[in-house]
Amino acid sequence: MKKPELLVTPTKIEDIEPLMKAGADAFVIGEQRYGLRLAGEFDREAVKAAIAIAHREGKKVYVAMNAIFHNEKVDELGDYLRFLDEAGADAVLFGDPAVLMAAREAAPNMPLHWNTETTATNWFTCNYWGQKGAKRAVLAREINMDAIVETKENAEVEIEVQVHGMTAMFQSKRRLIGNYFNYQGRDMKIDDVEADGHLFLHDPERNTKYPIFEDENGTHIMSPNDICIIDELTEMVEAGVDSFKIDGILKEPEYITAVTKLYRKAIDLCAEDPDAYEEAKESLLEEAEKLQPENRMLDTGFFFKETVY
Repeated sequence: MKKPELLVTPTKIEDIEPLMKAGADAFVIGEQRYGLRLAGEFDREAVKAAIAIAHREGKKVYVAMNAIFHNEKVDELGDYLRFLDEAGADAVLFGDPAVLMAAREAAPNMPLHWNTETTATNWFTCNYWGQKGAKRAVLAREINMDAIVETKENAEVEIEVQVHGMTAMFQSKRRLIGNYFNYQGRDMKIDDVEADGHLFLHDPERNTKYPIFEDENGTHIMSPNDICIIDELTEMVEAGVDSFKIDGILKEPEYITAVTKLYRKAIDLCAEDPDAYEEAKESLLEEAEKLQPENRMLDTGFFFKETVY
């Protein structure tokens, strides 16, 4: 049975080697000027170094260009794409069609992964962007298992699914937190994702805390829980889903490495010995739960939510 790629988000160059040893097949990196909600900041030199390290072990590096680009940045896209092409990036993630248009001229042979975060909800839309040049579609986190399987069965492009980590609930291009404090007359600096990340919105009615941060792309509010589907991989592996992603945003490198080891074991068992996976999956989930920070619960996200039309 085909094994899905295990895609991981490192926080820095030094993470690459440990993650490869832990079983990662590919990495998503980039810089916040062009990419959204990255686990770490990789400037051009870091991108080149990461690609060199990964390629020595036959691993892949995908670079995020999935931000929303206003006119002041559009002219930069061609230069950045040419740099990525020369550096040997294995693919570019995009959501804004401006990247697609720039790639046709600046890097026509660069593989493209369509990732708009929320609108890849059906196979027809995935195939549409495949016809426009995308090699892969990154499915929205808000669709359930049945929709994922149906999409893969009918897709003409590769399909990527997030299986672990927090997800984005809201983004505004405005710096909402900083503006709020300015309105109150409070001079308070809002640290971005490179800092400790310990800023939360608290909903006392639900007793829930939502991580929130600001960066160059605006304000981001994240899910209160982390997705974990390590014990429910069978349907997606049998359907042939191409890539499973672990999103490590706002997590420590040691955590990302430990989770990668668990999913490497789970994927190998599920693909090579399904019966052994069925026996081991509960213990794998228990191990994943032990890794969680105190303020982060695990849940199954939308995987088993009923679709309402």
